[in-house]
Order: sequence, then structure tokens, then C-alpha cells
Amino acid sequence: MKVCVFAASSSRIDAAYAAAAAELGRAFAAEHVHAVFGGGGIGLMGIFADEILAGKGEITGVIPEFMMKEGWGHNRIKDMVVTSDMSERKKTIFAMSDAAVALPGGVGTLEELTEVITLKQLGQFNKPVIIMNINGFYDHLIEFFDHMVRGHFMRLEHKDIWQIVTSAEEVIPAIVNYTGWHADPKVIARI
Repeated sequence: MKVCVFAASSSRIDAAYAAAAAELGRAFAAEHVHAVFGGGGIGLMGIFADEILAGKGEITGVIPEFMMKEGWGHNRIKDMVVTSDMSERKKTIFAMSDAAVALPGGVGTLEELTEVITLKQLGQFNKPVIIMNINGFYDHLIEFFDHMVRGHFMRLEHKDIWQIVTSAEEVIPAIVNYTGWHADPKVIARI
């Protein structure tokens, strides 16, 4: 199973988020989950990747060429796919993955998460989407999604696109136990 993980590249974050990223990396390595990630070497991305490498797990980085030129790529990832731009990076990551997981992160992580939610809403990514709400990090986003539903910008059924977990140990079981979302998402894509 290949699972993409979206995560912060910031290294100036709370230790609880770093611990969750490390724990997730260890779990992936122990359970033989092949990770696909943004290819970065710092922040939660770097911590997650380091733990997978330490556990002799499988990991593929996908990074745009300009980021590699800046030296932002993880220097110990052997399987690194270099794309022409950010859009190709996401398409490549989504195509390679059997599920998507969002650790805490900034606008890049938010963009990846909301794009995969949109793709699932439109029937283009019919796979698990897991939001790791560590220490309530995503509480405001989840409330905003609820606000969208109350305002009829999304259907109530769309809230079932994603699953929310509060720890790394819940991620793999959430993926393994996923039973699907909607038989034909396009039927309810229009509001």
C-alpha cells in the first residue's frame, strides 16, 4: 500500500507535531506502508522521512525541479521523482497513492489537502483521506467545513469525504478499515 503524506516544511513548530510525524514514520516503516511525500528534508516532512529511513521503510519523494535546485530536497531519499512544477508534483503524488494523510502544515499542506478533498468530491480520488488533528490543529478548518455545509456550499454527505484522527496510531487502521464513501460521488457533486 502506498500512502501520500502532506506535512509542514517548517522547522519552527510545536514539539507535539514533530512527535506525531516521527510516530507516523515509525508506524509506516513497521507496517510496511510505502510513503509518498513532498520530498523535503526539513520540518515535519523531514522528521517523517527520517523515521521511515531509520526503520528501513519504503519512501518516495516527489519534488519540483526548482525546489531541488534550491537544495530543499531530502538528501537521503534514493527514490526521488523530480517534476516540472507544483501542479505536476500533486498529480504525480495523487496518482501514486492509495490514500492521503494530512499532518499539520501551512498553506502548502492546506492546498494539497483541499485539492484531494475536491478530487474525491468529484469522484477523481476514491480513496481514504485522513486528517491528523493533532492537538486540535485542524479544529478551525473542520469548523469552516461545517460552516460551508450550513451555508449550502457543500452537502452534509461531503463531510464523510475525510476521516479525522487525533494520533498517529489511528492512521493505518483508519486506512485499512475504510469502506468507501459514495458509490457515485458525481451524483451529489452539484449542490
